[in-house]
Amino acid sequence: MMKIVRYERKGVKRWGVLDITGEHVREGVGNFIHDWGLTKKIFSLDSLHLLPPVEPTKIVALGLNYRDHAEEMKFPLPEDPMIFIKPSSAVIGPADKIIYPKMASQVDYEAELAIVIGKTARHVLPENSRSHVLGYTCLNDVTARDLQRKDIQFTRAKGFDTFCPIGPCIATDVTPDDLAVEAYLNGERKQSSGTSQLIFGVDELISFISHVMTLYPGDIISTGTPGGIGPMQPGDTIEIRIEKIGSLINKVEAEV
Repeated sequence: MMKIVRYERKGVKRWGVLDITGEHVREGVGNFIHDWGLTKKIFSLDSLHLLPPVEPTKIVALGLNYRDHAEEMKFPLPEDPMIFIKPSSAVIGPADKIIYPKMASQVDYEAELAIVIGKTARHVLPENSRSHVLGYTCLNDVTARDLQRKDIQFTRAKGFDTFCPIGPCIATDVTPDDLAVEAYLNGERKQSSGTSQLIFGVDELISFISHVMTLYPGDIISTGTPGGIGPMQPGDTIEIRIEKIGSLINKVEAEV
């Protein structure tokens, strides 16, 4: 398994691979999705500014895709995946600030496993879906809950700049069917579930979405959030932790 990161060092943006300790990064060359290699240069992770591990053309997200979340919201299980789009302009990386917008009065965290597409996918069969996956990462589907209730549809509530933290890495060769998914608000665990609770699993999601829209390398499918969602406030720290991938940590800051 590789853990791919993107980083900035001395004003230059590059990609690399975490070593087994998670403390050092080996520099990469080329395009890590298509044609890549590694140099002999190694840097301390502490000396780098981590960027979002990928630059998607789109983020396809899922509403109501955990059984425990459906029970929490008192909703019936959906017959088909409930998909929506988050704009690429919402993407931020590890340690970047989530900006709490002035027009919102309730901004919630949502811990999610995200699929990173590695090969163009169109009309993919479920049994062939994982050949189109580069790897997996953590995602926080930040949501202005009051605006979601007001608007009914999700575009404004989930589309603000900074409302899609992703990272810290893309973990390849991970089996995504039974991973622990957690959220910690100021160090207190608020969400704790696992991908075994998904209503629609990874294979079904990739196939379903690829029959709606073409998925391009670097695109993200965010698989939905488990029960335990709740509000954040300016000054809070939110951590999304997923087994075998790592921790995505961001602070919340008021819009000025």
